[in-house]
Amino acid sequence: MKLVVTGANGLVGSRLCRLLVAQGHQVVGLSRGPLRGSASGWSYSSVELTDPAQVAAALEAIKPEVVINPASMTDVEGCEKDPAGAHAANAVAPATLALECKRLGAHLVHVSTDYVFDGDAGPYGEDDLPNPRGVYAITKHMGEQAVRALGGSWAIARTAVVYGWPQAGRPNFGSWLVSSLAEGKALKLFSDQYVSPSLARSVAAMLAELGTRRLPGIWNTCGGTVLNRVEFGTALCERFGFSMALLTPSRMADVKLSSPRPMRSGLKVDKVTRELSARPLNLAAALDGFYAEWKGTTP
Repeated sequence: MKLVVTGANGLVGSRLCRLLVAQGHQVVGLSRGPLRGSASGWSYSSVELTDPAQVAAALEAIKPEVVINPASMTDVEGCEKDPAGAHAANAVAPATLALECKRLGAHLVHVSTDYVFDGDAGPYGEDDLPNPRGVYAITKHMGEQAVRALGGSWAIARTAVVYGWPQAGRPNFGSWLVSSLAEGKALKLFSDQYVSPSLARSVAAMLAELGTRRLPGIWNTCGGTVLNRVEFGTALCERFGFSMALLTPSRMADVKLSSPRPMRSGLKVDKVTRELSARPLNLAAALDGFYAEWKGTTP
């Protein structure tokens, strides 16, 4: 099968390209700027996804059967400062991909986020009603709506707090924790924000299955454990051998954030556990995988 993966320089996209090649598929990775690292067994093109003409030309030349779109502007504070950029990356780009995939008869898997929910009553299932707050959340919800309205064959894959090692691009929550704790730095973590931390390699496996099986609808492709960030940090310290004394609980209200965050968030994984072979990892299994990545024993 011929697949396109956007955001191929990113945390999930880079892993997804490698996984799909290992499964025997023909893969083209798209991202902005030069390739970071090497493309072993897959090809790469630099494409500005916010430029509809560039996207149309690239997909017309490739003629993929499936497009998987992890690309996004994920910096929540950055989105608040640059709403036009956030709209272009998180709403316009998915709309363009949806239109082009429909024209080519390709299946689109669009990656979204738990931030489309307000976080008042999580964890959330696929059928719960979004209520986004803040520029990042609103533009990601707009992207979902564009895919649903404009696409032909599509799936929306919601994930949350994706982490992995080595870090690609800017640090993720997991790599920041490990790097800081390894240096003996004291950290403050929120005790009142509940999330579904998701190992990037596991997310990639679920996205690959949604793509290659051309499965439709909305899916929660995330970690299998909902917990607060202090609980995650504590479990990570225990698995990695760091001092738990370095962690101090804090509250979201104590930090001046320009954009609201969902507090009681997290995603339910009943559907993916029931219907996918690539099932969500519980916290212990995910941290085992993360530790192996950190030690360099897992690619």
